[in-house]
Formats: sequence, structure tokens, C-alpha cells
Amino acid sequence: MAGKERPRSTPEQAHAQMDHLIALGIVAQHHMAQRLGLNVTDLTCMGFILEAEGAGTALTAGDLAQRANLTTGAITGVINRLERAGYARRRSDPGDRRRVHVVADASAAERLSEVYGPNYRRIAALFADYSEEEIAVLSDWLTRATAIMGASLEEAREAEAG
Repeated sequence: MAGKERPRSTPEQAHAQMDHLIALGIVAQHHMAQRLGLNVTDLTCMGFILEAEGAGTALTAGDLAQRANLTTGAITGVINRLERAGYARRRSDPGDRRRVHVVADASAAERLSEVYGPNYRRIAALFADYSEEEIAVLSDWLTRATAIMGASLEEAREAEAG
């Protein structure tokens, strides 16, 4: 469909479609977590760990707690479960022995890819239907929408804390 005329949609219709996608994504995450022997919070944290490593950094336990909006006590439980399941491990920070980094097990990305791979391949095929210019617009929209969702999350956290 690259370069072909697309169906018209109003912003309200697109917003409703986005809400549906988000809801379906939440349900899918629960299912994927079950398949991997995790709960959705642990799977989310594993995603943060892999994302950080992909960017060339390792998260501290505190960083992970902040990203997941969990207490340090709760993140200890998450890390314990990820270690028991063979997805992650603790690594002492050589510069500060009190600090612990959480790193992915060597097989973690492959194990997650086995479950997520079919969906990623379908999404890749969907992107192939779009031109480079259309993908640039989609990428821009997703980036900006992510920033809006992040700001909304921060507002909710501040309201909860205050």
C-alpha cells in the first residue's frame, strides 16, 4: 500500500483506535508475561533492563524502581523473581559496592524474542506497506505521543505523591 491513498479518519476516530490498541496491548502483555513465566510488572522491568542495555547502559536497582514506579522494596522482589526465572542478575558496581546494577542474562533477549518474534515480524510486514515518508510521520507521531504519555504519567505520580 506504500504511496497509495489511505482511508480518511477523523482525529476522534484515530484516538479511539489508539485507545483500543493500548487496551489490546495491555491484555497481550499479560498473556506474554504468562507465557514467559513472569507477571506483567516483572516483564515490564525486564523490558526496561533490555532497553537500557541496548543503549549501552546498565540500570541500578534504584533506576529500575523509578522507571517502574515501584518502591525499592518492591523492586527487590522483582529482581529476585527475574533472577529465579533466569532473566536477569545483580552485578555490583565496581565504583560503588553499595550500588547494584541489574543486567540481563545472556539468554533473556532470545527467550523474549521467541515469544514476541511472531508479532514483531507481523509489525515489520505492516511497516513494509508504508513509504519512508509515511513511516517518518508515524515515527514522529509515536515519539510525540510517548512524550505526552510520559508527561501524563509524571503528573499522575506527582498527584499521588502530593
